[in-house]
Amino acid sequence: MTTATPTVGAGVQAAAKSTRVGRVRKRLNSRTATLVSIVIALLWTVPTFGLFISSFRPEDQIKTTGWWTFFTDPQFTLENYQEVLFSSSSSSGQLASYFINSLAITIPSVLFPTAFAALAAYALAWINFKGRDWLYIAIFALQIVPLQMALVPLLKFFSTGVTVAGVQVLPAWDLVDEQKFAQVWFAHTCFALPFAVFLLHNFISQLPSDLMEAARVDGATHPKIFRTIVLPLITPALAAFGIFQFLWVWNDLLVALIFAGGGNETAPLTVRLAEMAGTRGNEWQRLTAGAFVSIVVPLIVFLSLQRYFVRGLLAGSVKG
Repeated sequence: MTTATPTVGAGVQAAAKSTRVGRVRKRLNSRTATLVSIVIALLWTVPTFGLFISSFRPEDQIKTTGWWTFFTDPQFTLENYQEVLFSSSSSSGQLASYFINSLAITIPSVLFPTAFAALAAYALAWINFKGRDWLYIAIFALQIVPLQMALVPLLKFFSTGVTVAGVQVLPAWDLVDEQKFAQVWFAHTCFALPFAVFLLHNFISQLPSDLMEAARVDGATHPKIFRTIVLPLITPALAAFGIFQFLWVWNDLLVALIFAGGGNETAPLTVRLAEMAGTRGNEWQRLTAGAFVSIVVPLIVFLSLQRYFVRGLLAGSVKG
């Protein structure tokens, strides 16, 4: 009887968890949930579809009629894309080079915090050391610090380094041109780490303890456990955070403008789009084409990783 009690208790917990999962699935598959999902999808899709249609319309049509009139008076042109992507004019074109800058900023700014946060989350979840809980609380609390409050200290760190009691501990970075990408990567990594560690810690801490104990009994070290067991299991969480971070960095204007500058060598798409609006904000034909170019990559990233994204968001939502 003594040995059977834990088994019975585990069976009851598994049955209760299965029941909760069934209830959640039933609610998500109901007609009401389906109708709400369709409405939300339409509300998000219609403006994007209108932007897509407008990007192919002539300038005079865009400035005088709404995009929906395209179906009654269809006029089609590729001049808008030709102008914003390949025009030699510094005021309207050259968007292709800024597109490359955005990729150069975004990809490392996603990979660095994802890698560091995964390692930190595993350590906080499965390695016992003194002050672990307080460290986790401190990391969690950093999420409430506004990003804007860190801009001036970071700028001072990059420009003057770190001085303690009159002693230069870290020198100034003194980066120029493309080297300034490193400053943006560092800034985005710092801003993303608290949320990334929190998200991945919640996911990793829910992994079965029996699995970890079995690996240790077999002689696996922490690096091997992390590489061969944890990483494959947390792929949905990594993808979920990766999508969030990619969209944030890709659409960011403030951080990139401050730390990378507005020059052609380092400025991202967002800076160029702001310039393309014109002094009076009336260059709509260029903005529609440029804006649609800027959302193509995030759409591809999201659609290709959406299955992992959903798993990452729902992970632990029905934990027993």
